[in-house]
Amino acid sequence: MTKPPSQPSSGIIDAINSHNAGRDAERLAMKYAKMTQNAFVFLRGACHLFYDALPDTPLFREAPLAWCCGDLHFENFGSYKGDNRLVYFDINDFDEAALAPVTWDMVRLLTSIQCGADALRATRAEVLAVSQSCLDAYRNALINSKPLWVERETSSGLVNALLTDLQGRQRAAFLDKRTIRKGQRRSLKLDGVKALPASDSQKKTVTEFMDRFAATQQNPRFFQVLDVGRRIAGTGSLGVQRFVVLVEGKGSPDSNYLLDIKEAKPSAMAPRLAHLGIKQPAWSSEANRIVTIQKRMQAVDHAFLQPVELAGLPCVLKGLQASEDRVAIGEWGKKLDRLKEVVITMGRNLAWDQLRASGRSGAANADALIAFAQGGHWETEMLDAAMGMTLTTQQQWKTFAQWRNRHG
Repeated sequence: MTKPPSQPSSGIIDAINSHNAGRDAERLAMKYAKMTQNAFVFLRGACHLFYDALPDTPLFREAPLAWCCGDLHFENFGSYKGDNRLVYFDINDFDEAALAPVTWDMVRLLTSIQCGADALRATRAEVLAVSQSCLDAYRNALINSKPLWVERETSSGLVNALLTDLQGRQRAAFLDKRTIRKGQRRSLKLDGVKALPASDSQKKTVTEFMDRFAATQQNPRFFQVLDVGRRIAGTGSLGVQRFVVLVEGKGSPDSNYLLDIKEAKPSAMAPRLAHLGIKQPAWSSEANRIVTIQKRMQAVDHAFLQPVELAGLPCVLKGLQASEDRVAIGEWGKKLDRLKEVVITMGRNLAWDQLRASGRSGAANADALIAFAQGGHWETEMLDAAMGMTLTTQQQWKTFAQWRNRHG
């Protein structure tokens, strides 16, 4: 088994605190509490530590370059509505996206599967079999070299359930979950679970921004602000500036829309990439990086997706994506065959997205990716590295949980 470099306990805690410095204290406390739950949630919340510990081997240093999600784990796959209002299943979080060796996304995905499989009480042999299925699907999709996407009509199992649920969701019913209706007007449900109150100053800042943004749109009234809250979502990004905005949409009360405005931070991969001398494009902002890479990799753009600037901060604006539209191992009935089915789809999705973005701004072309997939015995090394990274993540989680128990 490939043994990743170790890091002293104090170094792990210092690195986590440094990475999260300056975040909203209330939501950062939520993040730290979540990270103590288990190794998988810790993996989600400490992406920077993952790349610090990634083995320094040719597989992760010399593989062809590709546009990568950067924070690939199974809960960063899910259904979403595209700008054409149709529903798709794909990678759906690109906060850490960058140009990196093509192997980085896969080793993180496999590590997430192995860390998360504890929820299924799977044996080691079963987890390795599922990991192999994901890796085989990825490799075969690269070799096939045709970037496809998941169709609701031909999907099955959990993926079909996610797509069907979102396609059939009634806007009024969804709004009822996230808002409070009084007569013909709605306001956000600030329940401390999905959203927190925004200060008067924050509301003013967001509303003034949305007014300026609306003035540039074909239908300014659509973006008229009805309410603003601080959004609670995800794990890694908890504590960054993030708002949920209720807008007029196509009319109150049942055709309102919810938008997500999220601060864009530098990629967690950036320090390791710089150490390897892998240069990135000169992005105009971190938000531009995220949106550009997401649009390159996804078959269809996410609704309303665009880079913006809010009070001097680079941010990503998009239609709100509900957490229930993401893959979640704990809700799968603890059946390993269901896990195997969905990770095969994930492996193919990753290959399709990398192929779709190939040959762009320094990324290897499709021929180079195909040649890589066909060559050598890298799959065995990949599985070995994922097992090593899983052990490292589990140890880091235990160290962090012990520190939190002592310090609160």
